[in-house]
Amino acid sequence: MYYLSPTLFFPAVTQANHDGILAIGGDLSPQRLQLAYQSGIFPWFEEGEPIVWWSPNPRMVLFLNELIISKSMRNILNRNSFTVTFNQKFRDVISNCQNIKRDGQKGTWITNDMIDAYVKLHELGIAKSVEIWQNDTLVGGLYGIDLGHVFCGESMFSRVSNASKVAFIALVEKLKKENYKLVDCQVYNPHLESLGCREIERDEFMELLKSE
Repeated sequence: MYYLSPTLFFPAVTQANHDGILAIGGDLSPQRLQLAYQSGIFPWFEEGEPIVWWSPNPRMVLFLNELIISKSMRNILNRNSFTVTFNQKFRDVISNCQNIKRDGQKGTWITNDMIDAYVKLHELGIAKSVEIWQNDTLVGGLYGIDLGHVFCGESMFSRVSNASKVAFIALVEKLKKENYKLVDCQVYNPHLESLGCREIERDEFMELLKSE
């Protein structure tokens, strides 16, 4: 396992261990975070722990033309009961992702330092958000890192049924129009699998990441 120094550097992702952990330490500066995502790496740690950097194998992704929208979900979308916006309330979205209760999880990996770091990236136009509204109330959304051809999803939340799915579908439809390659979903999640996401080998993911 590699221990990062203040130098802006990451080892090759092939040096990650079986669990996908590549390195420990460093900081959450915009420069390091941007280098991490461009290199197929992301931070994932809990409050009180050192920063842990990951590059799992296999990698969960969505190829945009493989998006699955169920019949029931299409009916929900056709009702137009949700309003979608982009990049209007980034801090609110990431704060909701931090505070939402999730089944099987005691706490959150989105620390206050993480929020501050990603808000800085948002101000630089690198981190993006999708907001889902119902009667002028924020009820769902997601955020991630926009690399220009790949969107690296970080987290999503719902305060009413299906709001996060609406956010994900809205994001994918937007990325399709802008000719993106895929959405990086990092690690396996059955909720994401139901939307068409699947695991691929890290080598394949890295090739797609490097080919703009």
